[in-house]
Amino acid sequence: MPDLDSPPPTGLLADGAHESMRPGTALLRLTTTHERAGILDGAWWPRSRTLTAELPGLVSALTERLGPITRIGLDSAAWDELPTRLTVDDRVVHIDAFTVGDGTVLVTRGHNDHFSLLVVPPDTPRETARAAMTAAVRTGNPGQAQQILIDTDSHQTPGGPRRDGR
Repeated sequence: MPDLDSPPPTGLLADGAHESMRPGTALLRLTTTHERAGILDGAWWPRSRTLTAELPGLVSALTERLGPITRIGLDSAAWDELPTRLTVDDRVVHIDAFTVGDGTVLVTRGHNDHFSLLVVPPDTPRETARAAMTAAVRTGNPGQAQQILIDTDSHQTPGGPRRDGR
């Protein structure tokens, strides 16, 4: 098993397919992406649609693995409110809102180093969320985030009900 306490080489995510973060922090899965061949670099399952409550845990968890995060791009319809910036661990993180609704969050480290994470809707049942997160981190995964959510039955229209009406 890799030593998760040592930082990954520059430009790479830490080894390890799944790691539970401390209680109260982000539920996050990252995959080894030495070649960065897949579309997604990991998955995030926030507990609510309140960005100011959810984003600090994600940014802190990613900062521990990747270094300082400078910008986050999010689907505007998936969140109750979207500030333009947030201070996390004494660092300002700029927030960009998009209307794409593609089920991802785009994380920027430095000036041009981007990581794409699947966002599992908060009210997704546990086993469904796990299946979606596992699919997102599968090595060389060619799947788009929305297709993974549909395939694992966790797809929701942004800000709306699930396909099954729940």
